[in-house]
Amino acid sequence: MDIIKIIGVGLISLIIIIIIRQYKPEFTLYVSLLAGGIILLFLMDKISGIVDILTSLSNKASIDSEFLTLLIKITGIAFLTEFAVSICKDTGETAIANKVDMGGKVIIVSMSIPIISSLLETVLQILP
Repeated sequence: MDIIKIIGVGLISLIIIIIIRQYKPEFTLYVSLLAGGIILLFLMDKISGIVDILTSLSNKASIDSEFLTLLIKITGIAFLTEFAVSICKDTGETAIANKVDMGGKVIIVSMSIPIISSLLETVLQILP
């Protein structure tokens, strides 16, 4: 029932933001960041379980652990980038949100180069 906790934090944060926005709109960002942090703490057990499962599967499939580490880092960057973009959009800064989004995409592509090159090498070995 973790989803009920997450929805509860989200709704309570939303109500607090609506109330605070009337008096001190500059504090709404802090409430949003705090809610995101609390929700992330609720998800840490699930995230560690997913990493454990992926690690055991990669060990069984004899996949290089370097690739798994890269995939986990790329996924983390994607989540953090989306979180930052959402916060930027919530504060009305869509121009900054677009730049953060583009930066995250560039970093993800640059980090995925070893995986792409390994995949291409494998394909070239298969082809006659």
